[in-house]
Amino acid sequence: MYLGVDLGGTKTEVLVLNEEGETLFSGRKPTPRDGYAAMLDHLVSFMEEAEREVGHQCHLGLGIPGAMSGRDGRVKNANSTCLIGEDLKGDLEKRLGRPVKLENDANCMAWSEAVDGSGSDVDTLFAVILGTGAGGGLVVNRRLIRGHHRIAGEWGHNPLPGKGAQDEPGTPCYCGHEGCIETYLSGPGWTRWSNQKTGRELTSEEWISAMRAGDVDAEAMFDLYCDRAARSMASVMNILDPQRIVVAGGLSNVSEIYPRIQSYLPKYVFNDEVTIKVVPAKHGDASGVRGAAWLWKEAF
Repeated sequence: MYLGVDLGGTKTEVLVLNEEGETLFSGRKPTPRDGYAAMLDHLVSFMEEAEREVGHQCHLGLGIPGAMSGRDGRVKNANSTCLIGEDLKGDLEKRLGRPVKLENDANCMAWSEAVDGSGSDVDTLFAVILGTGAGGGLVVNRRLIRGHHRIAGEWGHNPLPGKGAQDEPGTPCYCGHEGCIETYLSGPGWTRWSNQKTGRELTSEEWISAMRAGDVDAEAMFDLYCDRAARSMASVMNILDPQRIVVAGGLSNVSEIYPRIQSYLPKYVFNDEVTIKVVPAKHGDASGVRGAAWLWKEAF
């Protein structure tokens, strides 16, 4: 059996799958925000609870909003900043008494969609998460591409391509730079920017509802969001030329983004036609946790 954990900024999801991919246990709990020790206790407790429910020890995989340093194995580049500098993998293995595979959450999503999702029929897949952050992962020929520094796919911390007057003012990012793709395409980033630009105070859900109701401000903010997404995806396409782009995260549930982004791509992709499709993740919000469970199926 395969136990996967998706550690998010607001919620933690645990899933247990059997060899056939059938769900034996599924649960969600709020992610604690009061430091690393509480986070570690939370993960151990939740994983042990899942194993008690299925009555077996499982292969353990964990997806986090960050990466492991190739130098010392400690967490880096995490937007859950209490994890940074901590030996999360080692601490979990000590507490649980067996190996834990740890991977970036966007890589987990990409791997899930490559194994049995929206990218299972292609050789090159770029997967993005448009949610609390804007992560990305790359799978080529059924292998996760992690890169020399284990930052492959981190498109969200590149500057927004083609930045112009319509994209000002830029916003500082937690990574220390300003105007990162993540500050525009993440749910909180888009909401913050839209509120600042219009002087309104709406949530992302309210902006989407207003767009669907024909609100002029909301339509303009949504259209600009899709244009920025197309610019950002095109910058990846012009380097990697993947066969498919798969999108997960909260904003992936907004069906209107797909035709709108697709219509803008030809403006920015360096080719006479664009046949790459941008599609939602087959497993939706569960794709990351499935990918964490399936880490044991990857051929290293």
